[in-house]
Amino acid sequence: MSSVLAGVLQLLALIAALALAYRPLGDYMAKVYSSDKHLRVEKWIYKGIGANPNTQMRWPAYLRGVLAFSAVSVLFLYLLQRIQGVLPGSLGFSAIDPDQAFNTAASFVTNTNWQSYYGEQAMGHVVQTAGLAVQNFVSAAVGIAVAVALVRGFARSRTGELGNFWSDLVRGVVRILLPLSVVAAIVLVACGAIQNFSGVHEVGQFLNGHSMGGSQEWNGGAVASQEAIKELGTNGGGYFNANSAHPFENPTPFTNLFEIFLILLIPFALTRTFGRMVGSLKQGYAILATMVTIWIGFTALMMWTEFSHHGPAFDIAGGAMEGKESRFGVGASSIFAVATTLTSTGAVDSFHSSFTGLGGGITMLGMQLGEIAPGGVGSGLYGVLIMAIIAVFIAGLMVGRTPEYLGKKIGTREIKFAACYILITPALVLVFTAAAMALPTPGNSMTNSGAHGFSEILYAYTSGANNNGSAFAGLNADTQWFNTTIGIAMMLGRFLPMVFVLALAGSLAEQRPVPATAGTLRTEKPLFTGLLVGTILIITGLTYFPALALGPLAEGLAS
Repeated sequence: MSSVLAGVLQLLALIAALALAYRPLGDYMAKVYSSDKHLRVEKWIYKGIGANPNTQMRWPAYLRGVLAFSAVSVLFLYLLQRIQGVLPGSLGFSAIDPDQAFNTAASFVTNTNWQSYYGEQAMGHVVQTAGLAVQNFVSAAVGIAVAVALVRGFARSRTGELGNFWSDLVRGVVRILLPLSVVAAIVLVACGAIQNFSGVHEVGQFLNGHSMGGSQEWNGGAVASQEAIKELGTNGGGYFNANSAHPFENPTPFTNLFEIFLILLIPFALTRTFGRMVGSLKQGYAILATMVTIWIGFTALMMWTEFSHHGPAFDIAGGAMEGKESRFGVGASSIFAVATTLTSTGAVDSFHSSFTGLGGGITMLGMQLGEIAPGGVGSGLYGVLIMAIIAVFIAGLMVGRTPEYLGKKIGTREIKFAACYILITPALVLVFTAAAMALPTPGNSMTNSGAHGFSEILYAYTSGANNNGSAFAGLNADTQWFNTTIGIAMMLGRFLPMVFVLALAGSLAEQRPVPATAGTLRTEKPLFTGLLVGTILIITGLTYFPALALGPLAEGLAS
């Protein structure tokens, strides 16, 4: 079987699996967030944190809950890293340096999971499980909660109430993420991923069954359980530095495809949840069609760039195999790379810096779209809904009508919130990249010079500000400059957009529904899907094209 055919068959199998899970999971999540009943374990949690789950919140109160919970999470995770040296199960590792502890705390709380450290050489069992793994669950649940609040803004009228943040947070963890992660972890363990609390082991180095005389150290850990929520919650932080290229995390081609399935599962299914909650499944299908169009287009383009290069090395390997695992191949690595950068996951089973020039550009562009195809858990849905509002506004300008979406007028206030949302992340990426390139010290962290070196810096801030977390695998980011500035970019890139999302949700919820007329734009039709895809690509292209032209495009055209 050719490498190209193998990649296409894996893509088709992935699409089939996602299609089978789409309806039941989407309907289930709609029931979870629409129910007025609480499980017994949820009641215990509410009592423990002193929250009343039945209190309806307006958007300022909902936002205060998000920010307060996240602030406490950052502080807890920071302190846990700083006292690691005295914790049991630390595996002999010392406390994390202040700048790196801040970077890591900001990273995992914002669902970014950017890592400027070697996981197996820095973090003990307590920090990995009680710190990082816990944040994998709750940061994902925060993203879903904010998305659900926006959906309620469309679904409700003449009220500013968006639900209860604490209830949405707890339900997301207890009813959705935790049970799915348990099943996923069992599958991964059955397929060879490790799950233990062993210490550091020194093992010999062998080649073809013969000792090479040297030795290396490996430590175990609760890897399968963290891998499950890392992918399911679109987190991405690896237990090991090699991330999902490491055989302890991702041992076989099947687990590789299974992990891609986990990455895409909830973001795609949330479009059906959206359709259910607003009372129109067709509206959910239109958003799904937008996501799928971009995802398949990017995957096809990535596979073409990685398979089509010519030369003796490429011909022998069957494609651009540099930086890719031989047990996965070019096709599966391309699918994984697109999935992880079109979502806010950041997990990698290959090194994006070693992709072709245009292939590296595709991974960057996927993040720069806003990670909305299908995006992160929750963040992908509210991101694409913001873009839908922009698309409706553009359509209204073209035909001279007041724009409407899902029965709500998109007026001056709403479009300002949407515009602020789409401007924040590009501003962070471009300003921080320009500062790093202009100052003398940050440039010393680049492994390469020229266009590829610029791409390393551009990718780092694109990944941080968009809460992705993947790296270009060429930049030494463990410096005070990059730990601090990327940490700030992650925090601002996560929480400033949420401010405008929740403010928009509150504004929409206060409106009276507008009846549809003959002149109303049919946002459930293929025409609107095409308009939305075009809007997403044009806005991103106009924003990032100059920077991309200096990096991956220049490199790709020169090769």
